Amino acid sequence: MYYAPRIFELAGFSQADAYLQPVYIGAANLLFTLLAMTVIDRFGRKKLLIIGSVGMILFLGLTANAFSGDLAANRYVLLYLIGFIAFFAFSQGAVIWVFIAEIFPNSVRSQGGALGSFTHWIMAAIISWTFPVIVESSPDGGYYSFLFYTVMMVLHLLFVIRFLPETKGKSLEKIQEELGIQ
Repeated sequence: MYYAPRIFELAGFSQADAYLQPVYIGAANLLFTLLAMTVIDRFGRKKLLIIGSVGMILFLGLTANAFSGDLAANRYVLLYLIGFIAFFAFSQGAVIWVFIAEIFPNSVRSQGGALGSFTHWIMAAIISWTFPVIVESSPDGGYYSFLFYTVMMVLHLLFVIRFLPETKGKSLEKIQEELGIQ
């Protein structure tokens, strides 16, 4: 979202179109965030995180491929980024805040919430600082940046599958008991 106009310029869109495309991405973000809020208690946090990770891996990979040198694929960048943001908003964008509120025991909930929020925003800052460096450092910078993000989402998927418990429908005490926290 921070660099959407630059991404679309790299993909060959005119400057006017490059500044218009983020509107569609923002609309998808709003729509799929609202959708996630309506189904989070039906499907569960972990399932939404897994679905979101798989979708983001797919669409980030497609975006990386679009920047890999095949200029004909660049016309699909808007669709790929809308797909990415839809899966992000449907999962990590909405779920992580609920998950952070539920996962920490009462004795450290405020500190855990602060740590979770700090981690989220510091990582967002790191991405926003490094993206232009990666993109501008090489003619294939768009490819390398989206490939890197794809790999990070694969690691995220593995982390969710391996370490995150499902918290849907469980009391805070039950979650603590399952995590072995007293």
